[in-house]
Amino acid sequence: MFKQMRRQERKIEIGEAEEILKNGEYGVLSTNGENGYSYGTPVSYVYFNNSVYFHCALEGQKLENINFNNKVSFCVVGKTCVVPEKFSTKYESTIVFGEAIEVFEEEKNEALLEILKKYSPNFIDKGKLYIKNAGDKTKVIKISIDKISGKSIR
Repeated sequence: MFKQMRRQERKIEIGEAEEILKNGEYGVLSTNGENGYSYGTPVSYVYFNNSVYFHCALEGQKLENINFNNKVSFCVVGKTCVVPEKFSTKYESTIVFGEAIEVFEEEKNEALLEILKKYSPNFIDKGKLYIKNAGDKTKVIKISIDKISGKSIR
């Protein structure tokens, strides 16, 4: 189903790929729409319970695309370093493939709390109140991972 990475010498272990995913600041979600075009959009996210979670508005292009075809990819780029004299860039990245579904109730609240812990760890109490007041205006999408791979040029 998934092709093997072409440059095997750049492949990293799953554990390293998960660390990049866990520590990334944002990722790019790629979806496909009814119009035949792919759509990539940056999102804040959290990786926990072997899944990727992100929140979004109640409507929009990415949700329309997920409703059309819930198979997605999600890419996170970790550390980078341009090496001008070699006409190259050192980098690390992780790509996951999976199915995106909306989650509800306890799982939704747990994901929002994990996002809060990742991005606003010094504002947990205030964030919990925000989640309580804005939760019905927010969707949470879970990517159940079918494949994860990572690569690094060091």
